[in-house]
Amino acid sequence: MKEFLTEQIKADYLKSLKTLVSYPSVLNEGENGTPFGQSIQNVLEKMLEITRSLGFKTYLDPKGYYGYAEIGQGEELLAVLCHLDVVPAGDLSDWETPPFEATIKDGWIHGRGVQDDKGPSLAALYAVKALMDAGVRFNKRIRFIYGTDEETLWRCMARYNELEETATLGFAPDSSFPLTYAEKGLLQIKLHGSGSEGLTIEAGEAFNVVPAKASYTGSLVDLLEAELKKQAFDYERTADSVTVAGIPKHSKDAVEGVNAIIRLAKGLAPLLDDTTLNFLAEAVGEDAIGSNLFGTVSDEPSGTLSFNVSGLTIDQDKSEIRIDMRIPVLADKEKLVQELRQIAEKYQLCYEEFDYLAPLYVPLDSKLVSTLMAVYKEKTKDDSPAVSSGGATFARTMPNCVAFGALFPGALQTEHQANERTVIDDLYKAMDIYAETIYRLAGEVS
Repeated sequence: MKEFLTEQIKADYLKSLKTLVSYPSVLNEGENGTPFGQSIQNVLEKMLEITRSLGFKTYLDPKGYYGYAEIGQGEELLAVLCHLDVVPAGDLSDWETPPFEATIKDGWIHGRGVQDDKGPSLAALYAVKALMDAGVRFNKRIRFIYGTDEETLWRCMARYNELEETATLGFAPDSSFPLTYAEKGLLQIKLHGSGSEGLTIEAGEAFNVVPAKASYTGSLVDLLEAELKKQAFDYERTADSVTVAGIPKHSKDAVEGVNAIIRLAKGLAPLLDDTTLNFLAEAVGEDAIGSNLFGTVSDEPSGTLSFNVSGLTIDQDKSEIRIDMRIPVLADKEKLVQELRQIAEKYQLCYEEFDYLAPLYVPLDSKLVSTLMAVYKEKTKDDSPAVSSGGATFARTMPNCVAFGALFPGALQTEHQANERTVIDDLYKAMDIYAETIYRLAGEVS
């Protein structure tokens, strides 16, 4: 294997990463007429400016949803699926360095986006620049597609797919090595029911989080406390309220968590005749794989379904249950929906689909997966197998695409956290892997 990286490439990469981190590209929908915020628009334009300076031709969606940079020739299109938006920094007092000022110390680079996804996206870009500098000719078109709405609703890629060419093959540098070849379908739904006199509950945060607490305030606190004790559920009590404690996890790992909403429902259901609570307590229960509803749903490529009741609203006017499901790649989504509708209707609940992302599945013996895995193993001497995941990356927006790096096994995962950071040498190692990968998929020495 030829080594393509140079010290100049590494230096230019770090300079560009510092530049991109300086943009606080957090969703601010509609700001100044942009779809997702002025900072996101600015970082998209800056990224396209950087790629043009490297020799790529670029395109900016007139509405600002996406952009892309392309080089090479041929009928086939190799896509590298990236995103430039980031999650908010949160409480700045939790950061040891300014979140939107890349800081290098002790071999690490700190800043929002260095791990998700500005650092990996640029690593793949400069991998291609290293190939260009080495005189490699591309027999496929290589297109870096830059999304701007990945941390929320993926509207950027929806518009791209409406208007643009579908890739022949590709990868998203927005996950972990060695490779994710299957991502479960992601279904988020709401179940709507009638209100309840005298009962008000508002619990849960995001769809993709197992709720850590759920509270009740009212005249039943003593009876509720007794019921929670009987069922050995953890809770905190004040004079007029009870807060049930859970264990938060990502929805894809719901089986590892404890759902506070379900436990509150199981505590209240014996005390009240409420169809919404009865559905949660009886039909769902503490079953984070949905087996009470569907039986066991599982397949060999991606494992078992996950089922997370992530939110609950009950007031005098309405009730709403919010659910996040991660569906195995070979399962029949419509059959599951039909079964859930039928059970929900028995509890006078109406089904609404809030969001759906189709699954990703590229067989292990495909040319794409076998090539990427071969490069990874040769470069790292690591024999870890490709994996399936309940998470979601842009790879699932196109056929024959997978998630490939850039986090190495055992590395500190800091995405979405305060003090997001990554080891600079790991970014260089990822760049080296990407360079060899793209060379084998689309390169030849001229």
